[in-house]
Amino acid sequence: MTVLPDDGLSLAAEFPDATHEQWQRLVEGVLRKSGKDVSGEAAEDALSTKLEDGLTTRPLYTAPETADETGFPGFAPFIRGGSPAGGSAAGWDVRQRYVGHDPVRVNEAVLTDLENGVTSLWLSLGSGPGGLPVDALPRALDGVYLDLAPVSLDAGAEYADAARALLRLYAERQVAPEAARASLGADPLGHEARTGEVLDIADAVALAREASAHWPGVRALLVDALPYHEAGGSAAEELGLSLATGVAYLRALTEAEAAADSRTVTTPVTTPGTDPGPTAGGLAVGAALGQLEFRYAATADQFLTIAKFRAARRLWARIAEACGAPDAGAQRQHAVTSPVMMTRRDPWVNMLRTTVACMAAGVGGADSVTVLPFDHELGLPDAFARRIARNTSTILLEESHLARVIDPAGGSYYVERLTDELAHAAWEFFQTIEKAGGLAAALRSGLVADRLAATWAERSKRLAKRREPITGVSEFPLLAEKPLDREPAPAGPAGGLPRVRRDEAYEALRARSDAHLAATGNRPRIFLAALGPAAAHTARATFAANLFQAGGVEPVHDPVSVDPATAAEAYAASGADGMAVLCSSDALYEEQAEAVAAALRAAGATTVFLAGKPGTSAQAVDEYVFAGCDAVAVLSSVLDRMGIAS
Repeated sequence: MTVLPDDGLSLAAEFPDATHEQWQRLVEGVLRKSGKDVSGEAAEDALSTKLEDGLTTRPLYTAPETADETGFPGFAPFIRGGSPAGGSAAGWDVRQRYVGHDPVRVNEAVLTDLENGVTSLWLSLGSGPGGLPVDALPRALDGVYLDLAPVSLDAGAEYADAARALLRLYAERQVAPEAARASLGADPLGHEARTGEVLDIADAVALAREASAHWPGVRALLVDALPYHEAGGSAAEELGLSLATGVAYLRALTEAEAAADSRTVTTPVTTPGTDPGPTAGGLAVGAALGQLEFRYAATADQFLTIAKFRAARRLWARIAEACGAPDAGAQRQHAVTSPVMMTRRDPWVNMLRTTVACMAAGVGGADSVTVLPFDHELGLPDAFARRIARNTSTILLEESHLARVIDPAGGSYYVERLTDELAHAAWEFFQTIEKAGGLAAALRSGLVADRLAATWAERSKRLAKRREPITGVSEFPLLAEKPLDREPAPAGPAGGLPRVRRDEAYEALRARSDAHLAATGNRPRIFLAALGPAAAHTARATFAANLFQAGGVEPVHDPVSVDPATAAEAYAASGADGMAVLCSSDALYEEQAEAVAAALRAAGATTVFLAGKPGTSAQAVDEYVFAGCDAVAVLSSVLDRMGIAS
């Protein structure tokens, strides 16, 4: 055995550094073998992935391609975190959400969660759907040490009443003002986005002034970007709209008394790039910045989520700098695992999605993280789902030790570049909103709704074509899955921006299949006519089975293989509803497709699909299913032709 000298030499010292050009030439050679004759940048483009917002994920990132200096944790521009110590002391705040009208049940859930890892509470209050009555707040928080457990309120139009109820409770329980930690949840623009109802911002301004003067640990205003995420917005759009909201609130908080009394935030008080300074009757910029908390969605796209939280801090630091308070620009962030990504079918997979999203939010530097229970889309979560949700953060913090490293993503060439590109895209959209007169004007003119609808329409195409797969729904669905039974959750607010879900198109198809099953005792069926040995047909038979099951159509693959002599009998025994799909290699299609298709039609098949490239055995079959086809359109057409009611 050779013993290397302990002289600090790198084990790779004898190997020359590879250049980018050398790597490109190797890529070109591999691509040529696959039939793509490209070179240089075109070779890298062939391996790149297009993202929303005009962003591109490239196959290789190197140091010269990263962004400018990102600074240090706890210092402007706060890309690397709002605190010099990061989350190394205790990790992120584990914030659980509570809905329901019964204060006793809410209190039981609160106490159970606080005893088992939850560190702060997110309460839905008010007369709206799922809201706890404001006057029941003391009962819901009975037994809670309010000087130890921060409270975040979500009361919609009743935010002022809910906030004052909480502040009274602090006073009644003799919580020292400096010990109180809360987010009062005043978000008039977010409420307008959700419901279309315009609220007076005067109460929010008054709450902020009171909190700033008497409650140093209380933030009055919330910038909630979830309405835009839930309406189908991209990461850059979510960030841009949050900036527009935050700037609107800063204007309201820092304007003069006379302007505050006019009850409007639509007239710009200051523009980034000028220093408004404190004004009579208004808060100083630094104090106003300290009154805002930001809420963003965290998705299972881990790198984009990490970049989003880092970019959000960078952008808000730029706003603070432009307003003359750069040292006060550390954005307070609350991450919520995305409701859009949650599925109703195979909900167990949601545990994996929320774990990745929670990890990404924590690595991205979020101060508080809410993991939605895996059964969130099915109704009110049960005790098991709540336990899994809170333990997700506990595992990541206590066993994976994620918070023991300050900014673990810092220095990653890919993350730094993605953060930079996302920040530029978000800033561009923010400027578009500002040019339209600010967020309130953009909401009321339809600009926001139209932009988000266009983004969602493009994403819906990718979902329909399974370019963005949904595990357990569009990929690897389980038709025999027994549905979970949950108490219905209150309906969400209506009247504002729509709420979308990734699984909605497939859910509509599965609902048609469920209704047919309930009415007849059987699901709609399609016969898989597999030709030749398993080696020839397995890949395409598996593809076809997954595709049709995504629409609730049961594939019948019995016998394992058929030929022109056995196809008719096998089809007749399958119970298929007029549909069959040929599955095999291109070579066997040439030999048998025409004869097998004829036998299937003679046995009653009205439509014969072929799993493979369009044009293969064109004279023999009616339609094709292939990677990249519009699965939703195909499945909807199949159910229509089977006579399955929509």
